[in-house]
Amino acid sequence: MNSDSDLQIAGDILEVPHLLQAPREHPATVAEFAGLARSVAADRARWEHLVRYDATSRWYHLLRTGPGYEVWLLSWVPGQGSGPHDHGRSSGVLTVLDGELTERTERGERVLGAGAQRVFAPGYVHEVVNDALEPAVSLHVYFPGLTEMPMHPRSHVRTAGAATMACAAPVEYGPADAVGV
Repeated sequence: MNSDSDLQIAGDILEVPHLLQAPREHPATVAEFAGLARSVAADRARWEHLVRYDATSRWYHLLRTGPGYEVWLLSWVPGQGSGPHDHGRSSGVLTVLDGELTERTERGERVLGAGAQRVFAPGYVHEVVNDALEPAVSLHVYFPGLTEMPMHPRSHVRTAGAATMACAAPVEYGPADAVGV
C-alpha cells in the first residue's frame, strides 16, 4: 500500500443516497428566504408590469405563495408610510426594489436604497416610510404567511432627527444561487 492511511473508499460515494441532501423545492431557512427575495427581485419581468401607484393608499399585490410563506409586492408614493407595526408571529425579509425607503425603529432610522434587505423576527416593531421625492417599490417575504399586523403607538419608533444610518445595496441583483423561483 502506498498511502499514509489505511482508509480507502471503495465504489462511488454518490451511490450512498442517505448521505446526500435532496435540493429543497421551497425555502426553509432565513438565508433561503433572503435568497428567494433576491431572486424574485432580479427577475424584473416577473413583477415590474404589476406595479401600480395609488396616492390614496399603499398599493400591494400578493405575488407568490408557498408552503408556509407569502411574497408581497408593495409600492410607495412620496409621503406614504406603514405606521409603527409588527408582523405578529411572522418573520420577514424586506427588499427595496426601486427608489428609497426609510425604516424607523426604537433604535433610530435607516435609509434603504434599491437592493437593500432587512430581515426581521416576529414582534419586530418598525415603520416604513417613503421620505424621498420619487416613488419606491419593495418586496416582502413573510414566513409563516402574514396573518396579522398589529399597530403600535408612535413612541415605539424614533422619528426624523433621530440617529440615521445609511444602508446601501449590499449586492447587485443577479441570478438566484440557492433558491429557485
